[in-house]
Amino acid sequence: MLVLAGFAVSNYYNKVKLAMLEKGIEFTEELNWASKDEPTLGASPLGKVPFLRTEQGTLCESQVILEYLEDAYPQVPLLPADPFERAKVRELVAFLELHVELVARRVYSQAFFGGTVSQGNIDATRRELERGIAGFARLAKFAPYLAGDRFTLADCAGAMHLPVISLATKAIWGEDLLASLPVRDYVKRMGERPTVQAVSAGRKAHTELMAKARAK
Repeated sequence: MLVLAGFAVSNYYNKVKLAMLEKGIEFTEELNWASKDEPTLGASPLGKVPFLRTEQGTLCESQVILEYLEDAYPQVPLLPADPFERAKVRELVAFLELHVELVARRVYSQAFFGGTVSQGNIDATRRELERGIAGFARLAKFAPYLAGDRFTLADCAGAMHLPVISLATKAIWGEDLLASLPVRDYVKRMGERPTVQAVSAGRKAHTELMAKARAK
């Protein structure tokens, strides 16, 4: 059986977990707080989570894991059959993560974890984030899913990343930089899916665990 290692506070872990639930794949979860011990580094060379244990070995990097799952478990596809449309879904995921989520991540330490980010970095992040969001708006369809009329891997990413980005921007700038897009309605629709509800429950449980660990 597959083993998904990581922690459910991570939206990248949750992206993979959501895909596995949507595809009906049997798996277990292994709690790993992105440890840098040798067993973890043997599975994920930088100690990043998530990583996936399979009978053949381990895989790291969330998008690589999703592509593996799509190849190994094609019964419930989360990519279209048409090669161009498959590429468009991959384009959406890459754009969202590289130009929006990873940019917003620069301020997560202050937004969520009590850290401090310099005003220069905050200002630069906003400029780059606004540019990335404008580009994402040209690609995302919200019709009703990110790539069109069916749930895809783009939604596994979007349903996990977009709420976190909204929260972070509100915490840092006092406004939701995604407000010009129909993200709020999209997140609400995604939240009605039992799979997303299951992921949210896991996130809540691990957030509480993290809070208790920090309090010790």
